[in-house]
Amino acid sequence: MSSQRKNFLDIISFPLYLVLSLWVVHFAKLMLNLNLGGYGLIPRNMDGALGILTSPFIHGNLQHLMSNSVPLFVLTSIIIIFYRKVAYQSLLLIYVLTGIFVWVAGRGNVSHIGASGVVYGLVSFVFWTGLFRRNVKSVILALLVTLLYSGYFMGVLPTQKGISWESHLYGALVGIIVAFWYKNVREQDEEKPDPWADEPTDKNYFLPRDTFDKTLRQREVEEMFRRQQQAQEGRGPWTSDAT
Repeated sequence: MSSQRKNFLDIISFPLYLVLSLWVVHFAKLMLNLNLGGYGLIPRNMDGALGILTSPFIHGNLQHLMSNSVPLFVLTSIIIIFYRKVAYQSLLLIYVLTGIFVWVAGRGNVSHIGASGVVYGLVSFVFWTGLFRRNVKSVILALLVTLLYSGYFMGVLPTQKGISWESHLYGALVGIIVAFWYKNVREQDEEKPDPWADEPTDKNYFLPRDTFDKTLRQREVEEMFRRQQQAQEGRGPWTSDAT
């Protein structure tokens, strides 16, 4: 196995294990007839506070699970591959802060379950990182995410019954916050080299490199000093070298 292939498999192993854990929990619930409702997130309820950590692993049905599995794998892989310096801490912050926001400000007496809040946080993180960093790579990734998940933007509105739109909304807000927090952390491929490091010296140009950066007044002053110096040396434009 080539080193590049092994490295790629190592990178995507975490997204694979993360998604696999969701499926293991769901099938354990089905096979053992478990009632995991008590592990959901119930806002402003101390017993429901545990759901900040556990609710993303619980899904109502297979369709709910599948709808979160693919984007969770894709987005987590994108962040780990392209934003390695901040990947894991960003994922942790999005995971925990989304749950905290929902617990503090979500609808009460409702059990919020599913990983969709985390997915919205990841979509938002990749999109806003492109806007904040504004380099070619991050902008392309932002456009790609917009193309793939543009329909998600409607999910932050309370238009669908039985959907935790609060998880979607607060996940998206947390994604913006985390993207802004890490906007100045540059990956190795984003670091710009010194633009003058390999530049030739001025003697390789017809004009000095800063010629067009000077104002007209600066040029007039320099020309005046040059003429004075030539006059003092006896070779100014108004003197003659002839004997």
